[in-house]
Amino acid sequence: MLSIVLQTKSYRPVTCTDGSRAVEIFPTVEPDLVLLDIMLPGMDGIGIARWIRSRSNVPIIMLTAKSDTKNIVEGLEAGADDYVVKPFSTDELLARIHARLRPVSVRADQEGQESPAAIHGLIEINRQEHTAVKRGRQLSLTPTEFELLYVLASHPGEVLSRGELLRKVWDYQDMGDTRLVNVHVQRLRQKIEDDPENPRIIETVRGIGYKYAAEQPGS
Repeated sequence: MLSIVLQTKSYRPVTCTDGSRAVEIFPTVEPDLVLLDIMLPGMDGIGIARWIRSRSNVPIIMLTAKSDTKNIVEGLEAGADDYVVKPFSTDELLARIHARLRPVSVRADQEGQESPAAIHGLIEINRQEHTAVKRGRQLSLTPTEFELLYVLASHPGEVLSRGELLRKVWDYQDMGDTRLVNVHVQRLRQKIEDDPENPRIIETVRGIGYKYAAEQPGS
């Protein structure tokens, strides 16, 4: 049923009901996005997410039961970009797919923001080329991690609430799950901070959200 719905929206889904088989065909299929059910035979969704994330930055949306709070957190920590709780409406799922496939530049432009093509400083960020470079080393970021970094760096020194980040990065119009933000900030810090346990680039503002604190040119 889900495959049929996706086809009507001009997507070309490739389905697999076995986790072990999924990791076998992944390199051949090279998908633009992965919809991943946690409960799969052979290898569960969390294991697959870890396997994919060790090899690819492709967006991952996990499908999970409402009561699986532990699995939701584990899925996000394993590398999922977003999740949808079953039972879900097709409109909700399609919206999440669209948001993950839409570039940050399009999202920002649609919000009427003045979006810099490049951000200079400790981390050089190029929006068009979708690259982030720190001290001459290109950072390997997932699309969601890049969007999160870009949005924060576009507002240097400004505190952005978790709700604002959910809207700007995940395209949630209503308040979503703030764990999406928290886990992704943790993952991003592992890649950009010299000492992730004592972050100097993305700082936590307790009770509110986060701010980009890296020095900018001329600061």
